[in-house]
Amino acid sequence: MDETPGINDVTDDEFARSVSDIAESVPVNEGRAQRFYDKVRGAIHDYVERKGGGALGKTAEFLLLVPDVFILLWRLSTDRRVEGKNKVLLLSAIAYFIFPLDIMPEALLGPIGYLDDLVFGVYVLNRIVKDTDVSVLRQHWSGSTDVLESIQKVLNAADSLVGTEFLGRIKKMMK
Repeated sequence: MDETPGINDVTDDEFARSVSDIAESVPVNEGRAQRFYDKVRGAIHDYVERKGGGALGKTAEFLLLVPDVFILLWRLSTDRRVEGKNKVLLLSAIAYFIFPLDIMPEALLGPIGYLDDLVFGVYVLNRIVKDTDVSVLRQHWSGSTDVLESIQKVLNAADSLVGTEFLGRIKKMMK
């Protein structure tokens, strides 16, 4: 995906503001987070099964990480060992997952639309790991591979998953 539809229409500042606004407007609670996790997990699993994992190639592997990254973001946002400034980042990423209108909307693209959410969430996780003990991330991780290995895989593939321009905006926001 070299080009992301609509990405040229939004300035970097507008993008950053919209993510912050979303984070402030989305109430996060355990029940809502779990329902979202279950819904996304089911939708992605069904999609991969219908398409056949081989037909999707590496994309299937990344799609299957989406619910695990989401629930990790939520669990970390409620953990007292995570600094307040990092909780703001976590809540922004959670909001980006939940909000239906984003750079790659799920309503139009189906589960493939979660790839931008995944990349944004992983960049947030990569940023907070600098201030948070890795054991805290591992304690909350539901994935089948090591959390740091999963983060690195997504970071390495981010450009091919969402496009250079979107990736540049995320990197700029994480500085």
